[in-house]
Amino acid sequence: MAGAPWGPLLTALLAARVAAEAGPEQAALPEERSWVLPMTASNWTLVMEGEWMLKFYAPWCPSCQQTDSEWETFAKNGEVLQISVGKVDVIQEPGLSGRFFVTTLPAFFHAKDGIFRRYRGPGVYEDLQNYILEKKWQSVEPLTGWKSPASLTMSGMAGLFSISGKIWHLHNYFTVTLGIPAWCSYIFFVMATLIFGLFMGLVLVVISECFYIPLPRRLSEHAEQTQRPEDAHKAEQLQDAEEEKEDSNEEENKDSLVDDDEEKEDLGDEEEAEEDEEEDSSAPPVGEGRNDTQGQGPLREVQQLGELEPEEQVPVWPSSIHAEVAQDTLRQRKNQHADKGP
Repeated sequence: MAGAPWGPLLTALLAARVAAEAGPEQAALPEERSWVLPMTASNWTLVMEGEWMLKFYAPWCPSCQQTDSEWETFAKNGEVLQISVGKVDVIQEPGLSGRFFVTTLPAFFHAKDGIFRRYRGPGVYEDLQNYILEKKWQSVEPLTGWKSPASLTMSGMAGLFSISGKIWHLHNYFTVTLGIPAWCSYIFFVMATLIFGLFMGLVLVVISECFYIPLPRRLSEHAEQTQRPEDAHKAEQLQDAEEEKEDSNEEENKDSLVDDDEEKEDLGDEEEAEEDEEEDSSAPPVGEGRNDTQGQGPLREVQQLGELEPEEQVPVWPSSIHAEVAQDTLRQRKNQHADKGP
């Protein structure tokens, strides 16, 4: 009966000892290992060798969280599939998201010996496993040329995304941590951009002044002297061309005037010929069988000259007086044709 009060005390001491011994053992248990390798800007070049599958995600993305367990299962079987599995947090690594030009989340990429392809299937383990075992990636067009993440263009894109990520983190630091209004943060970045632009412009001017070699004064004077005769020669050529145009225009005007004068003369000749025909038609008819030898002489001369048209006929007069009249008319016509000649 005397030892009864010690029973509860011994039981409490024993329970405390057991709890103390069990606590450190449970705390010492290691957490479950993740088979997915986190990729950063410093180790992303590992995907240039061997076969890899990469997942781009964000902690706040619900679709990314739904595929986490499937992606972990796929990574556990990576040794069987002979493939490495990695993931990229676009919030912590904006440069890598720019290098791969990630615009949607989650985004999956397949890499085989430095050749990258975009996987657009669901992030389910079975589909990922079949994609590797059946080598469906061979039917997908690779990202080559400037689109390749290892190209110089995408390296520049990675730098821009890294700068934008740093600016975003700095903006959050101003607005969240320090409690500065957002408009004050925007004004700060605008002023910083202007100052940086002015500074870079000054640097470019200094660099150009350092590498620019001015020409000696003699060479510059010689260049001016050689340039002046060339300018004068060009001016003379232009003046000569203008004078030639003016001369050609004057000749064309003269030719047109001469043509007009000739047309007027031709019209006058036609009018005179019509008058002569009217005079011939008004003369008395010639008798049949009575042709004076004196009247036939001038007629033959006119026909030999070829100045009369076939329709025109010189009247033959029976007497010598009439022959003299015919000779006078013949002379008048000769004079008229002589005037027309020049």
